[in-house]
Amino acid sequence: MNQVNKFTAIPREFYTRNDVVRIAFELLGKVLYTSFNNEISAGIITETEAYAGAIDKASHAYNNRRTARTEIMYRNGGTAYVYLCYGIHALFNVVTSAGNEPHAVLIRGIRPLHGIEIMKKRTGKDIMDSRNGTGPGNVTKLLGIRVADSGLELFRDLRGEREIWIQDEGIKVNAEEVKTGPRIGIAYAAEDALLPYRFQWITKK
Repeated sequence: MNQVNKFTAIPREFYTRNDVVRIAFELLGKVLYTSFNNEISAGIITETEAYAGAIDKASHAYNNRRTARTEIMYRNGGTAYVYLCYGIHALFNVVTSAGNEPHAVLIRGIRPLHGIEIMKKRTGKDIMDSRNGTGPGNVTKLLGIRVADSGLELFRDLRGEREIWIQDEGIKVNAEEVKTGPRIGIAYAAEDALLPYRFQWITKK
């Protein structure tokens, strides 16, 4: 039996709900996994940002913009949307809502959980802790996620050489442990830059 068969991804229904802000909050404490060439790594999600599609000036799909890159955002919820930022960093997003509603959640931070030695090899770091998983570019570096992974379905049975999925492992996140505020680096979004769509799980664990 393939090692990844013991894992159970969060079902599609979690992602196809219409409230992207709620989903961004509820992704805190979930565990983001990758299995690439049978190397499994994972981190607990600690920071997210919601992007509310066509009505959100900070979204790549604002005003129903459709390009070769953003077309993935119009798929059903539970699809990976990975894009290149500043020509350097791959940023991993989870598409949410039903088809043709381009909502997405950016995963901004993780706490390394499984595959620590793999993460050290990917980053060249000798020590691996929560600081290494701070920032969306570091998330993808730790987990080995590439722009070419955009379009992978996060909820399906695991059967390929490159897989990404998210699990609910019963980790509790209390509302008083979550810092809510505006998103980062989107001054161009005018008043939408002030929306409280960023969630940080502040915990000493």
